[in-house]
Amino acid sequence: MRVALYTRVSTQRQAQAQTVEQQIERLVNEARQQGWEVPLDQIFRDDGYSGASLRRPGLDRLRDRAAACALDLILITAPDRLARNYVHQVLLLDELQRYGCEVRFLDRPMSQDPHDQLLLQIRGAVAEYERSLITERMRRGRQRKLEAGIMLPWTRAPFGYRVDPAHPRDPAGVRVEPAEAAIVREIFAWYAEEAHSFYSLAQMLEQRGIRTSTGLARWNLASLRALLRNPAYTGRVYGNRWQRRGTVERRSAMAPGKRSAMSLMEAPREAWILVAEIPPLVSQEQFDRVQARLVSNQRFAQRNNKAHPYLLRGLVSCGKCGLACLARTTVHGYRYYSCTGKLPALFSHREQKCPSRLAPAERLDALVWADLCELLVHPEQISQALERAHGGHWLPQEWQARRQGLRRGQASLAEQLERLTDSSSKRE
Repeated sequence: MRVALYTRVSTQRQAQAQTVEQQIERLVNEARQQGWEVPLDQIFRDDGYSGASLRRPGLDRLRDRAAACALDLILITAPDRLARNYVHQVLLLDELQRYGCEVRFLDRPMSQDPHDQLLLQIRGAVAEYERSLITERMRRGRQRKLEAGIMLPWTRAPFGYRVDPAHPRDPAGVRVEPAEAAIVREIFAWYAEEAHSFYSLAQMLEQRGIRTSTGLARWNLASLRALLRNPAYTGRVYGNRWQRRGTVERRSAMAPGKRSAMSLMEAPREAWILVAEIPPLVSQEQFDRVQARLVSNQRFAQRNNKAHPYLLRGLVSCGKCGLACLARTTVHGYRYYSCTGKLPALFSHREQKCPSRLAPAERLDALVWADLCELLVHPEQISQALERAHGGHWLPQEWQARRQGLRRGQASLAEQLERLTDSSSKRE
């Protein structure tokens, strides 16, 4: 019997409280009582991952192992450890059972009896409702603390400030770090007087050996922009400054997906909550001048960005390094798609430049446009492409080989069963 164990906790606090080890101990004891041996590589765990999401490294490895037909049984303490969403529970159970793998829960053992299946559905719905209720209570609790001014909205203090290590969310414990505060004042002064851009500021800070608040040697241009837009440097800490929406981040089409599919955007000013007042580092007048320049530069960038038409703007990725490609026009009027890996390290976040060549925009646009027109004229190609995808022809070579191996194993198993059936019938 090839047995695997799966455990999960939602928060790092629970992980530190050894709840995962407690789950593993229970599952191991159950396996020993049944006489099953569980190797260490058959124990899958997710520390600090929400049960509302299927993007969990331990769960992904477990599903891959089951897809390879390497498991017969999976032991889990309770259904909500597998998933809190009932739809996710049904999806996972159906997938694992399709690969011939049985799932057994210690706290709430289930069978194929209709009453047990109904009970599983009810418990999954209750777990989903419980999670939604906890999330809403936590949100309203944070909102009340922000309005009362007893909790900072930071998870990390801005550059130039420090907090009380014993009470990091207490507004009364905020103090100024003199060395970093002087750097913040210089950054605001340089940018307000239009003496430096983001790029020159990042270069100068790196040359001086000034590290970021997280200890990085290189400053990110987005981090500098966030620093210059933070109203906390005027002495006012606001909560509820950000709100979530669907992701708008430009990623390479060849880059792996992220855990979160959400992005942050600034909320309307009237929705902000004044939490506390702290020692200011810059004046309100200087802060307003910086904001005016930021808005002006953004408008100029948008106007300049629309000057040259590109059919595939934001859709091309580099075939060598996988980064996104930018649309650029030379002084002679030639248009290209260029990999961002060719830019300086401050933009590409890579030490070595990408060796790929520039892609002529006109030829690439014409090729894609012709292919799109052909697809619209002959829409049956879409159904053929879907059939190829369902048949696994678009999967990577490793997965294709694994899938073919599984199919060959299933075919040989069917042949063996047929032979056994024939031999038994002859004996009778």
